[in-house]
Amino acid sequence: MTYEFILFEKIQKVGVITLNRPQALNALCEGLIRELTAALDVCEADPDIHCMVLTGSEKAFAAGADIKEMQSKTYRESYMEDFISKWERIDRCRKPIIAAVSGFALGGGCEMAMMCDFIIASDTAKFGQPEVTIGTIPGSGGTQRLTRVVGKSKAMEMCLTGRMMDAEEAEQAGLVSRVVAVAELREEALKTAHKIASFSLPIVMMIKESIGAAFEMPLSEGVKFERRLFYSTFALDDQKEGMAAFLEKRPPVFKGK
Repeated sequence: MTYEFILFEKIQKVGVITLNRPQALNALCEGLIRELTAALDVCEADPDIHCMVLTGSEKAFAAGADIKEMQSKTYRESYMEDFISKWERIDRCRKPIIAAVSGFALGGGCEMAMMCDFIIASDTAKFGQPEVTIGTIPGSGGTQRLTRVVGKSKAMEMCLTGRMMDAEEAEQAGLVSRVVAVAELREEALKTAHKIASFSLPIVMMIKESIGAAFEMPLSEGVKFERRLFYSTFALDDQKEGMAAFLEKRPPVFKGK
Protein backbone atom coordinates (compact mmCIF):
# COMPACT_ATOMS: atom_id res chain seq x y z
CA MET A 1 0.00 0.00 0.00
CA THR A 2 1.16 3.53 -0.80
CA TYR A 3 0.82 5.95 2.11
CA GLU A 4 0.42 9.72 1.92
CA PHE A 5 0.13 10.68 5.59
CA ILE A 6 2.23 8.06 7.37
CA LEU A 7 5.51 6.22 6.88
CA PHE A 8 5.62 2.49 7.50
CA GLU A 9 8.65 0.23 7.81
CA LYS A 10 9.34 -3.23 9.14
CA ILE A 11 12.58 -3.53 11.10
CA GLN A 12 13.19 -7.18 11.97
CA LYS A 13 10.19 -8.11 14.15
CA VAL A 14 9.06 -4.52 14.75
CA GLY A 15 6.58 -2.49 12.71
CA VAL A 16 7.32 1.25 12.85
CA ILE A 17 4.52 3.68 11.98
CA THR A 18 5.45 7.36 11.70
CA LEU A 19 2.76 10.03 11.44
CA ASN A 20 3.81 12.21 8.52
CA ARG A 21 1.88 15.48 8.07
CA PRO A 22 4.69 17.86 9.07
CA GLN A 23 3.02 20.95 7.60
CA ALA A 24 0.05 20.37 9.96
CA LEU A 25 2.01 19.13 13.00
CA ASN A 26 0.60 15.66 12.25
CA ALA A 27 -2.99 16.77 12.77
CA LEU A 28 -5.21 13.70 12.66
CA CYS A 29 -7.17 14.03 9.43
CA GLU A 30 -9.44 11.29 8.12
CA GLY A 31 -6.86 10.20 5.54
CA LEU A 32 -4.18 9.79 8.19
CA ILE A 33 -6.48 7.73 10.41
CA ARG A 34 -7.46 5.54 7.47
CA GLU A 35 -3.81 4.87 6.64
CA LEU A 36 -2.89 4.32 10.28
CA THR A 37 -5.69 1.78 10.63
CA ALA A 38 -4.50 -0.03 7.50
CA ALA A 39 -0.91 -0.16 8.79
CA LEU A 40 -2.05 -1.51 12.14
CA ASP A 41 -4.04 -4.19 10.33
CA VAL A 42 -0.90 -5.15 8.39
CA CYS A 43 1.12 -5.42 11.60
CA GLU A 44 -1.54 -7.46 13.37
CA ALA A 45 -1.83 -9.88 10.43
CA ASP A 46 1.92 -10.32 9.91
CA PRO A 47 3.15 -13.25 12.06
CA ASP A 48 6.71 -11.93 11.80
CA ILE A 49 5.83 -8.61 13.48
CA HIS A 50 5.76 -8.98 17.26
CA CYS A 51 5.72 -5.36 18.43
CA MET A 52 4.97 -1.90 17.04
CA VAL A 53 6.26 1.63 17.53
CA LEU A 54 4.00 4.61 16.81
CA THR A 55 5.80 7.93 16.52
CA GLY A 56 5.72 11.35 14.88
CA SER A 57 8.27 14.05 14.17
CA GLU A 58 10.69 15.73 16.53
CA LYS A 59 8.41 18.77 16.62
CA ALA A 60 5.09 16.97 17.10
CA PHE A 61 3.79 13.49 17.77
CA ALA A 62 0.35 14.84 16.84
CA ALA A 63 -1.09 18.26 17.63
CA GLY A 64 -4.66 16.94 17.74
CA ALA A 65 -7.58 16.36 15.42
CA ASP A 66 -7.75 18.27 12.15
CA ILE A 67 -9.90 21.25 13.15
CA LYS A 68 -10.56 22.23 9.52
CA GLU A 69 -12.23 18.87 8.91
CA MET A 70 -14.05 18.85 12.22
CA GLN A 71 -15.38 22.41 12.56
CA SER A 72 -18.38 22.11 10.24
CA LYS A 73 -19.59 18.68 11.38
CA THR A 74 -23.13 18.43 12.69
CA TYR A 75 -24.35 16.30 15.56
CA ARG A 76 -26.18 13.97 13.18
CA GLU A 77 -23.16 13.60 10.90
CA SER A 78 -20.82 12.87 13.81
CA TYR A 79 -23.23 10.37 15.34
CA MET A 80 -24.12 8.54 12.14
CA GLU A 81 -20.52 8.11 10.98
CA ASP A 82 -19.39 7.28 14.53
CA PHE A 83 -16.73 9.97 14.25
CA ILE A 84 -13.44 9.27 16.05
CA SER A 85 -14.34 5.66 16.89
CA LYS A 86 -11.91 4.54 14.16
CA TRP A 87 -9.07 5.89 16.30
CA GLU A 88 -9.80 3.13 18.82
CA ARG A 89 -8.18 0.62 16.45
CA ILE A 90 -4.99 1.31 18.39
CA ASP A 91 -6.61 0.22 21.64
CA ARG A 92 -7.94 -2.97 20.03
CA CYS A 93 -4.52 -4.17 18.85
CA ARG A 94 -3.48 -7.42 20.49
CA LYS A 95 0.23 -6.93 19.86
CA PRO A 96 2.12 -4.38 21.99
CA ILE A 97 2.40 -0.80 20.76
CA ILE A 98 4.92 1.70 22.09
CA ALA A 99 4.25 5.40 21.61
CA ALA A 100 7.48 7.33 21.04
CA VAL A 101 6.51 10.94 21.69
CA SER A 102 8.50 14.07 20.94
CA GLY A 103 7.16 17.60 20.86
CA PHE A 104 3.42 18.20 21.03
CA ALA A 105 0.96 15.43 21.90
CA LEU A 106 -2.20 17.47 22.31
CA GLY A 107 -5.90 16.64 22.20
CA GLY A 108 -6.32 13.64 19.93
CA GLY A 109 -2.54 13.26 19.86
CA CYS A 110 -2.42 12.83 23.62
CA GLU A 111 -5.39 10.47 23.46
CA MET A 112 -3.73 8.43 20.72
CA ALA A 113 -0.52 8.11 22.74
CA MET A 114 -2.52 6.94 25.75
CA MET A 115 -4.18 4.22 23.64
CA CYS A 116 -0.73 2.69 23.17
CA ASP A 117 0.57 0.29 25.80
CA PHE A 118 3.16 2.69 27.15
CA ILE A 119 4.83 5.94 26.22
CA ILE A 120 8.52 6.72 25.92
CA ALA A 121 8.88 10.49 25.71
CA SER A 122 11.66 12.80 24.66
CA ASP A 123 12.63 15.63 26.99
CA THR A 124 10.85 18.04 24.64
CA ALA A 125 7.46 16.29 24.82
CA LYS A 126 4.38 18.22 25.91
CA PHE A 127 1.03 16.59 26.67
CA GLY A 128 -2.37 18.23 26.97
CA GLN A 129 -6.13 18.11 26.40
CA PRO A 130 -6.87 21.67 25.24
CA GLU A 131 -10.33 20.95 23.77
CA VAL A 132 -11.96 23.37 26.22
CA THR A 133 -10.18 26.23 24.46
CA ILE A 134 -12.00 25.50 21.18
CA GLY A 135 -15.44 24.95 22.68
CA THR A 136 -15.59 21.18 22.97
CA ILE A 137 -14.41 18.30 25.17
CA PRO A 138 -12.00 15.40 24.62
CA GLY A 139 -13.73 12.83 22.42
CA SER A 140 -11.40 9.85 22.26
CA GLY A 141 -10.86 8.94 25.89
CA GLY A 142 -9.09 12.05 27.14
CA THR A 143 -11.27 12.49 30.23
CA GLN A 144 -11.22 8.74 30.88
CA ARG A 145 -7.71 7.43 30.22
CA LEU A 146 -5.97 10.54 31.54
CA THR A 147 -7.95 10.38 34.79
CA ARG A 148 -7.10 6.70 35.27
CA VAL A 149 -3.41 7.42 34.76
CA VAL A 150 -2.73 10.73 36.52
CA GLY A 151 -5.70 10.93 38.91
CA LYS A 152 -8.77 13.12 39.15
CA SER A 153 -7.17 16.36 40.34
CA LYS A 154 -4.49 16.66 37.67
CA ALA A 155 -6.78 15.41 34.88
CA MET A 156 -9.49 17.85 35.94
CA GLU A 157 -7.06 20.77 35.93
CA MET A 158 -5.59 19.89 32.55
CA CYS A 159 -8.95 19.36 30.84
CA LEU A 160 -10.60 22.42 32.43
CA THR A 161 -7.74 24.82 31.72
CA GLY A 162 -6.00 23.34 28.69
CA ARG A 163 -2.66 23.43 30.52
CA MET A 164 0.13 21.39 28.97
CA MET A 165 2.24 18.94 30.95
CA ASP A 166 5.94 18.70 30.14
CA ALA A 167 7.87 15.43 29.94
CA GLU A 168 9.26 15.62 33.47
CA GLU A 169 5.83 16.14 35.01
CA ALA A 170 4.35 13.44 32.76
CA GLU A 171 6.90 10.92 34.02
CA GLN A 172 6.30 11.89 37.65
CA ALA A 173 2.53 11.56 37.12
CA GLY A 174 2.88 8.12 35.52
CA LEU A 175 1.71 9.19 32.07
CA VAL A 176 4.99 8.13 30.46
CA SER A 177 7.23 5.22 31.39
CA ARG A 178 10.46 7.18 30.97
CA VAL A 179 12.03 10.25 29.40
CA VAL A 180 15.07 10.23 27.11
CA ALA A 181 16.99 12.87 25.16
CA VAL A 182 15.21 13.86 21.95
CA ALA A 183 18.11 12.59 19.82
CA GLU A 184 17.85 9.16 21.46
CA LEU A 185 14.07 8.69 21.29
CA ARG A 186 13.80 6.56 18.16
CA GLU A 187 16.78 4.41 19.13
CA GLU A 188 15.42 3.79 22.63
CA ALA A 189 11.91 3.02 21.39
CA LEU A 190 13.28 0.54 18.84
CA LYS A 191 15.61 -1.02 21.40
CA THR A 192 12.65 -1.55 23.74
CA ALA A 193 10.45 -2.89 20.94
CA HIS A 194 13.14 -5.35 19.83
CA LYS A 195 13.48 -6.53 23.43
CA ILE A 196 9.73 -7.23 23.63
CA ALA A 197 9.78 -8.86 20.19
CA SER A 198 12.49 -11.29 21.32
CA PHE A 199 10.09 -12.99 23.73
CA SER A 200 7.28 -15.43 23.04
CA LEU A 201 4.53 -13.61 21.12
CA PRO A 202 1.63 -15.52 22.77
CA ILE A 203 3.07 -14.75 26.21
CA VAL A 204 3.57 -11.06 25.39
CA MET A 205 -0.01 -10.85 24.14
CA MET A 206 -1.31 -12.52 27.31
CA ILE A 207 0.58 -10.03 29.49
CA LYS A 208 -0.92 -7.14 27.51
CA GLU A 209 -4.41 -8.64 27.79
CA SER A 210 -4.07 -9.23 31.54
CA ILE A 211 -2.81 -5.73 32.34
CA GLY A 212 -5.55 -4.26 30.16
CA ALA A 213 -8.12 -6.23 32.13
CA ALA A 214 -6.88 -4.60 35.34
CA PHE A 215 -8.58 -1.35 34.25
CA GLU A 216 -11.88 -3.06 33.58
CA MET A 217 -12.28 -5.51 36.50
CA PRO A 218 -12.37 -5.43 40.29
CA LEU A 219 -9.13 -6.70 41.82
CA SER A 220 -10.58 -10.07 42.84
CA GLU A 221 -11.84 -10.78 39.31
CA GLY A 222 -8.65 -9.46 37.76
CA VAL A 223 -6.54 -11.84 39.82
CA LYS A 224 -8.74 -14.75 38.75
CA PHE A 225 -8.40 -13.70 35.11
CA GLU A 226 -4.62 -13.47 35.47
CA ARG A 227 -4.48 -16.89 37.15
CA ARG A 228 -6.39 -18.55 34.31
CA LEU A 229 -4.03 -17.04 31.75
CA PHE A 230 -1.07 -18.18 33.86
CA TYR A 231 -2.36 -21.75 33.85
CA SER A 232 -2.86 -21.57 30.09
CA THR A 233 0.83 -20.79 29.51
CA PHE A 234 1.62 -24.37 30.55
CA ALA A 235 0.04 -25.52 27.27
CA LEU A 236 2.72 -23.64 25.29
CA ASP A 237 5.99 -25.02 23.98
CA ASP A 238 7.54 -21.62 24.76
CA GLN A 239 6.83 -22.08 28.47
CA LYS A 240 8.64 -25.43 28.44
CA GLU A 241 11.51 -23.93 26.46
CA GLY A 242 11.80 -20.85 28.67
CA MET A 243 11.95 -22.80 31.91
CA ALA A 244 14.27 -25.45 30.47
CA ALA A 245 16.63 -22.73 29.24
CA PHE A 246 16.63 -21.14 32.69
CA LEU A 247 17.52 -24.43 34.37
CA GLU A 248 20.16 -25.22 31.75
CA LYS A 249 21.63 -21.71 32.02
CA ARG A 250 21.29 -20.91 28.30
CA PRO A 251 19.34 -18.35 26.26
CA PRO A 252 15.82 -19.53 25.36
CA VAL A 253 14.76 -20.02 21.76
CA PHE A 254 11.11 -19.00 21.56
CA LYS A 255 9.07 -20.09 18.53
CA GLY A 256 5.72 -18.54 19.37
CA LYS A 257 4.10 -21.91 19.98
